[in-house]
Amino acid sequence: MKKYILLLSIITILFSCGNEVQMEVGETLKNIIGYEVSDAGEKISLYSGDISTVEVWENYLTAHNAADLDAIKLLNAEDIKVWGPKGEYINGSDAHIEFVTSWFANNTPQWKTKYMIANEVTKGDVLEQWVTSGHDLTLNVEGDVINVFQVHDALIVEGKVQKFYVNERIVLDSKE
Repeated sequence: MKKYILLLSIITILFSCGNEVQMEVGETLKNIIGYEVSDAGEKISLYSGDISTVEVWENYLTAHNAADLDAIKLLNAEDIKVWGPKGEYINGSDAHIEFVTSWFANNTPQWKTKYMIANEVTKGDVLEQWVTSGHDLTLNVEGDVINVFQVHDALIVEGKVQKFYVNERIVLDSKE
């Protein structure tokens, strides 16, 4: 009888942890870190992702800080898509290089990373590897220093940046 009570206790403990970890058939244990909501309103689980995608994104930002157009182009997917914080939409690596060439010359941007999170989501049969990151960005526009905080969501495919979204807010002098 004691064995049955012990077994029942163990099963109860295991099921009580079910919200933090999910096991798919044929897969290893993965941590659910949140969810994405599809256009149809379906919640799709987000899991912790492949940390190698963070390295790709770190290299990408390092290239941007150095205004290294060759390195940026090497990390861009040929058909990269970028959605900027002020409604910009950039389609293709050449268009992206053209945009940042002008932007670097007029703004001298410098990013300081605050966090990077590797995450993944499966849509249909496609596994997507994303990096969500936060950065302090300093711009020098015509001698004026502007500080903003940016959040990036970047899709990394086979070591290349496939697409990314940028959201930002201006940082005021207030400590709040």
